[in-house]
Amino acid sequence: MRAAMPPDIDRRTRATGETVSGLEAVYLSNRPALLRFLRARGAGARAEDLVQELWLRIAAPPRAPIVDPLNYLFRAANNLMVNAYRGETRHEARNDAWGDMTAGHESDAWGAIVARQEIALARQRLQAAGQRVLDIFFLFRAEGLTQREIAARYGLSVSAVEKDIQRGYRALAALKDETHG
Repeated sequence: MRAAMPPDIDRRTRATGETVSGLEAVYLSNRPALLRFLRARGAGARAEDLVQELWLRIAAPPRAPIVDPLNYLFRAANNLMVNAYRGETRHEARNDAWGDMTAGHESDAWGAIVARQEIALARQRLQAAGQRVLDIFFLFRAEGLTQREIAARYGLSVSAVEKDIQRGYRALAALKDETHG
C-alpha cells in the first residue's frame, strides 16, 4: 500500500513535475512506520496529527546535513509526542488547580457573596499583572478560545499567549496562597 502524501506536497509535485527527494522522500516512504511507532508509544488517535506536524517541520530545509534521516525522523516524531504529552499534562494541572480554587462554595446567598468577592479579588490580581494578561486569561478560561485563536486575535505568538496565561495562573496561585494559605 502506497503512503498517502499530504495534499500540499501532492499538488506541488503534480503541478511542477518535480520529484520529492531527501528527507521528504524518507518521510513519505516511512510514513506508515512513523504512525505505527507513535501509536505503539501511546499517541493513539493523536498519531496522525503528530505525523502531519512532523511533515510541517521537515518541510523547511535543514540547517545542516542529516546523516541518518530515518533515525532523525523517528527521534523528531518521539520528541513531538513527548512535547504534546507535556502540554496536555500542564493543561490538566492548570484545570485541576482552577477547579480546586473554585470548589467548596455553598450554594446559599453567603456563598454567592463570597464567590463574587473572590472573583473581584482575582480580577484585581490579574489586572495588576497587566491588562493584556487579564484579557488573554479571560478569553482562554471563560470564553474557551484556544491559545492559537487568541494569538491570532492579538497578533502575538502562541508562546507569548501561553506566557501571559501562565502569568495569570501564577497571580491567582499567589492570591490563593495569601487568602487560603
